[in-house]
Amino acid sequence: MDFLDFSFLKLTVIDVIDILLVAIIIYYIYNLIRGTIAVNIFIGFIIIYILYIVTTALHMKLLSGILSSFVSVGLIALIIVFQQEFRRFLLTIGKNISLRNKLWLKLVFGKEEVEKNNMAKIKPIIDACKSMKQSRTGALIVFAKYFDQDVFGNTGEIVDSKISKRLLESIFQKHSPIHDGAVVIAENRIKIAGGILPLTENDKLPPQFGLRHRAGIGITETSECTALIVSEETGEISYAQQGKVKMNISFTELERLLNKDF
Repeated sequence: MDFLDFSFLKLTVIDVIDILLVAIIIYYIYNLIRGTIAVNIFIGFIIIYILYIVTTALHMKLLSGILSSFVSVGLIALIIVFQQEFRRFLLTIGKNISLRNKLWLKLVFGKEEVEKNNMAKIKPIIDACKSMKQSRTGALIVFAKYFDQDVFGNTGEIVDSKISKRLLESIFQKHSPIHDGAVVIAENRIKIAGGILPLTENDKLPPQFGLRHRAGIGITETSECTALIVSEETGEISYAQQGKVKMNISFTELERLLNKDF
């Protein structure tokens, strides 16, 4: 069966590893830009590159010369246009390393002990959400592994306080001057309140999503954060991560998500 003879490829173990690594990088990049406007920009770059190859092969000197100017600065243009995506890509790598460190902690100290300590940290948040769901108090809480001064430092009011149910309820109660903004929690502390976040550019979201939901989704698209949103209209709790949102989650599911991500 000569048609199944792949000997001409001459693949080595290094070649296979190289292909797998490239595939993993492409997969990560696809996950980062999926559902965002960056997909259309990326497709535009691909089309220009294909046109450049075609016009060069057809010896269309004028058009290929114009397109070559785009291709020659393609890498710099990609870095400028996709700077947020590159940032998220690097943060994703750091997150994976952090998750492995967490697994080692579980092995050393025991899974039950680690989860017990984590539950003590997230219980005030869950209790506050239960109260706000019942009273239909709108809320937006962002969870970041690290407090990024560039992302959060120039917005909102600096709090830097211990996480507590009463403080969260006070921040989001309807007569508070900062209730419309976001609370950012990092390093097991409430860092800022009343934060102004970037809105998502995703135009395929449900029409009932207001600014609070769009801001929660937007911050997870541009930084390695998760966001918890309590709807002011329905009391429904949503959870956003990497630009995707889970709607109407239960408190059992919320506890599981926070225990995994926080």
